[in-house]
Amino acid sequence: MKHITLNNGLQMPQLGFGVWQVGDEEATEAVKEAVKTGYRSIDTAMIYKNEAGVGRAIKEVDVPREELFITTKVWNGDQGYDNTLRAFEESLERLGLDYVDLYLIHWPTPEFDDYVDTYKAMEKLYKDGKVKAIGVCNFDIEHLERILDECEVKPVLNQVECHPFLAQNELKTFCHKHDIYVEAWSPLMQGGEVLNHPVVQGIAEDHQKTGAQVILRWHLQNGSIVIPKSVTPSRIKENFEVFDFELSDDEIEIINNLDRGIRKGPKPAEMNTR
Repeated sequence: MKHITLNNGLQMPQLGFGVWQVGDEEATEAVKEAVKTGYRSIDTAMIYKNEAGVGRAIKEVDVPREELFITTKVWNGDQGYDNTLRAFEESLERLGLDYVDLYLIHWPTPEFDDYVDTYKAMEKLYKDGKVKAIGVCNFDIEHLERILDECEVKPVLNQVECHPFLAQNELKTFCHKHDIYVEAWSPLMQGGEVLNHPVVQGIAEDHQKTGAQVILRWHLQNGSIVIPKSVTPSRIKENFEVFDFELSDDEIEIINNLDRGIRKGPKPAEMNTR
């Protein structure tokens, strides 16, 4: 496992395990399988409704808490200063933890314009030692600029939809300039057509790997943090076996050129659901 160093000095595994769209009971077994496989970073959220299941897995695995990196998120309807502090304590209780490693704003919901106050509440949690790092999800450049201008603690990362058909190059350049990591959700485009693209399949055959492994390797070599999701043990293992080969610069560039600006999820500026 390769670890990256966030801008506050915290070490984070570059490859993690996501549990979006995984039921609470199923999340317990999936996380236990992931930890057994070797994953140490687990990404959940209040709105996934599986924090309790993740928490059960953390208790049941034979790995010390300090070796795990746990991320959760404040949902849109819980934003605002006081609401965020309350929502965090509720997440902590469901997880059964004393702290989380990373706390994120799930969406900026610009229509309601309370993400700055939300982030300031997260700064308090960080300064109080209840979280080891804070960051954001689905923030466009304009949203990040407000956080950088109006808040004190720089986000350590921005978790966004990212895959070969949505490479997020402009956003990556901005984040890199400000020492903010990009973390890719839906890194495999939810198993979409990108996995079967002839370019991806050709590279996979050359390396005797799967299309999913090639795409995950592309993310890693591009410097992104990545959190694939699966509940199938064989896929959980497959997604982890990406550290025993490397893509060439030419192969990276070929995959970079697949960018079409295609999203599976909503545009951040338009996501205002609470």
